[in-house]
Amino acid sequence: MSAELEGLHEECGIFGVWGHPDAARLTYFGLHALQHRGQEGAGIVVNDQGRLKAHTGLGLLSEVFKNDYDLAGLQGERAIGHVRYATSGASGTGSLNNVQPFLFHFHDGDVALCHNGNLTNCDTLRTQLENDGAIFHSNSDTEVLMHLIRRSLEETFLDKLKDSLNTVHGGFAYLLMTPDAMYGALDPNGFRPLSLGRMKNGAYVLASETCALDIVSAEFIRDIEPGEIIIIDDQGYRIVRYTDHVQKAICSMEFIYFARPDSNIYGVNVHSARKRAGARLAQESPVEADMVVAVPNSSLSAASGYSEASGIPNEMGLVKNQYVARTFIQPTQELREQGVRMKLSAVRGVVEGKRVIVVDDSIVRGTTSKRIVRLLREAGAREVHMRIASPPLKYPCYYGIDISRTSELIAAKKSVEEIRQYIEADSLAYLSLDGLVETVGLKADSPYGGLCVAYFNGDYPTSLGDYEREFLSSLSPEDQARIPAYAKDHSHYLGNEFIGHEQAEDQDQDQA
Repeated sequence: MSAELEGLHEECGIFGVWGHPDAARLTYFGLHALQHRGQEGAGIVVNDQGRLKAHTGLGLLSEVFKNDYDLAGLQGERAIGHVRYATSGASGTGSLNNVQPFLFHFHDGDVALCHNGNLTNCDTLRTQLENDGAIFHSNSDTEVLMHLIRRSLEETFLDKLKDSLNTVHGGFAYLLMTPDAMYGALDPNGFRPLSLGRMKNGAYVLASETCALDIVSAEFIRDIEPGEIIIIDDQGYRIVRYTDHVQKAICSMEFIYFARPDSNIYGVNVHSARKRAGARLAQESPVEADMVVAVPNSSLSAASGYSEASGIPNEMGLVKNQYVARTFIQPTQELREQGVRMKLSAVRGVVEGKRVIVVDDSIVRGTTSKRIVRLLREAGAREVHMRIASPPLKYPCYYGIDISRTSELIAAKKSVEEIRQYIEADSLAYLSLDGLVETVGLKADSPYGGLCVAYFNGDYPTSLGDYEREFLSSLSPEDQARIPAYAKDHSHYLGNEFIGHEQAEDQDQDQA
């Protein structure tokens, strides 16, 4: 929490080990450190002297691996694993067929594959592949890559992988395992993090976050860079590039919400970045109050920074119920509000009669923020001021976050003042975009310092491919005119111009 109490979800987390006698168990531990990235399914594939074996299931790791027997049956010194939250293939979320890693059996050897991210040209590629005779066993975009690899005309597996990675578009961090090697690959923008570590016995580890390296006592070596493939085998590791057309654009929501605070992304500690964001927010939007209160847990760092910069005490005015699952289902507004009550409680003895500054990482739909304000008022808070440690979330993400419709985002429809009135706060302020970029502090030689900030300003690092028409049609009339022109004339990125409605219609007529 929070991302407005889990209104946003990451697609998944990936973890791989090469060269350890208890690889499956280490992978299990690593996935536990990544459980926050996906709770709908989990799986591990082991490589035992060239023979690949899988164990997958629906639910949390503790539900998939219920006892030691499940892990004891996965013998081998090499393994990859995955925890899943669905974006692509959401309609089949409850199907075991969509749980990764996928294990493919071929006459020339088995291949395991898992993926963190989302492809923007999945529908187009899937249609082309099906027209060419491909049969899909899931509705996940991950499976597309394997079909491309098998159809590539290149000679070696590595060259086939390079060829295929230049065909898929969007956000992706892949892990693949063959009988002879483990491969990791990152998209040309590096939307999702992927890090390499080494254990004392010489085993290599790949993980979505460095916190997973820490849990298995692996020493961090380096982050995988955009456009890179890492190959790990019994001789060690080597890194090759499959494209030189790279522009770093790491998802800013990794720093704001998704990543664990003890993780480092491209050398930046997540907790420190959030704390700096809170301090900057205090400078940009000060307010007289008696205390600062964080919405637990992902806002704790930002609230600490706000408190230190403002000199206002940081108090525990909201308490999280640790025994309510992150996957608590809230299909209706009434249940969603009840869900907030189950997850959070206001501490009356702390907030009663006080002017409270609530620091949260973001506002998605606004319903949870409204409920939090009411909780605090019911507990006797005299004033409630909301401070958000990120800019207003106005535009969808197509690179691996499960919000792909503008209609789900309150800031896409309302001004800051209108949102304040809706959530019934005494004041509301967001961190500026410049404040976000500067406090994260990647300082990469790329637009926005190496961050993807499209959710806040509509400046997408890539074309949206299959999602473009849906995105443009979801915008307000003003944005329908502004965004395509912005991409063409003012975007900080290269190669992301929208086709636009008129050209798209012309293409449809040409194809007809």
